[in-house]
Amino acid sequence: MAENRETTSVSDEVIAICAVNAALKTEGVLRMAGGLSNALSRNLLGKELLSKGVKVSQSSGRIEIDVNIIARYGCKIPQVAWDIQENVKTEVKEITDLKVNAVNIHVQGVEKDDQK
Repeated sequence: MAENRETTSVSDEVIAICAVNAALKTEGVLRMAGGLSNALSRNLLGKELLSKGVKVSQSSGRIEIDVNIIARYGCKIPQVAWDIQENVKTEVKEITDLKVNAVNIHVQGVEKDDQK
């Protein structure tokens, strides 16, 4: 008897929001860094994207996520990058039940946290 497996598709936006949440929970991440597309969306639409700083690529059942951050001054960047990778993979798996094949971290800057 053949099994009837339903395939579900999860949008890039949902995966990106999961990745943003996971990255922002990571110690050493000050904020997300957006690129040109985020700046254009903010100016044209008048609102900031929830998936700012994240790009998701899905093809042939593989998911690759690029995360752009501003790191907190004084943190150990290699450890922060590792923690983001683990947190993003875990969060996406828990929310969507999809396996992430790669999480690429791009540190766009380092800034002091002015609220201390």
